[in-house]
Amino acid sequence: MHIQHISVQVNGNNIISDLSLLVPEGQIHAIMGPNGSGKSSLAYTIAGHPHYQLTAGTLQFKNSIINAQRPDQRAQSGIFLAYQQPITLPGVSVRTLFTESWHALAKPALNAEQLNARICNALAQLGLDSSFLDRSVNEECSGGQKKRLEMAQAIFLEPQLIILDEIDSGLDLDALMLVGKSVALLRQANPLIRIMIITHYPRLLHYIIPDMVHLMCNGRIVLSGDMHLAQQIEANGYDLNALRSTIS
Repeated sequence: MHIQHISVQVNGNNIISDLSLLVPEGQIHAIMGPNGSGKSSLAYTIAGHPHYQLTAGTLQFKNSIINAQRPDQRAQSGIFLAYQQPITLPGVSVRTLFTESWHALAKPALNAEQLNARICNALAQLGLDSSFLDRSVNEECSGGQKKRLEMAQAIFLEPQLIILDEIDSGLDLDALMLVGKSVALLRQANPLIRIMIITHYPRLLHYIIPDMVHLMCNGRIVLSGDMHLAQQIEANGYDLNALRSTIS
């Protein structure tokens, strides 16, 4: 994923300004920053959310400029966004969601039995049993179950770029470990997968070690480094001057 000098508006307000970022194949990049820094806005912009207007710059994925692509076209190219607050879909079963997603993304043809087995395997990797198959998506689920179901979808669909938008929010230690395990499984299935982790806190990064850590503030990336930067954020918070002094 190559993001080049993008600026983004929502309702005429600038929320991202001249931001550039390169996430090569096979790498994990963490995007950190305080509330309102633009982290989730960056995720929605990459996914093609219609409320986020790209006013400058380019989004390039797999050697193609995707600025004008619809969200479904970006998904078909291999971009997957795990939502910070997964929505509830009353009347739509988990089985239906997974199956229709598989067909919509033009995945290899599988019969119903093969698809069912693949769905159950993905759920099991996140500690979700087969009873979830016929439950409405995220209905009467805890926050942790919703996040685990998001990760199960990623394992099932095997995207080429996965964006985890505050997937650690509301998760206990066991659930965090399962998310870390699911990322390891994704990388095992596809060593070239690109992963972007958007988070406030470094605790998830103890289970998923990033290649690069970027600090966002006021719609810009203001500092980049390795895992040491995340450790300094954990120790010093988002005091930019203190962070710069520890990194330099």
